[in-house]
Amino acid sequence: MAELIKTYEYEIEKIILIPSDGGKFEVSVNDTLVYSKLKTNRHPEPGEVLKLVQKLI
Repeated sequence: MAELIKTYEYEIEKIILIPSDGGKFEVSVNDTLVYSKLKTNRHPEPGEVLKLVQKLI
């Protein structure tokens, strides 16, 4: 999460991390779902969420 804020602090209006039971979570940027552990059933690889955000922005 810190890498997103550092890299895109002026482009991202808001970042939402929604925790769920069992360690599952979803990451949304500017109201767009970027990554869902609920759907993938795995933790993202290092830099994976950042790359997904780069595609979005």
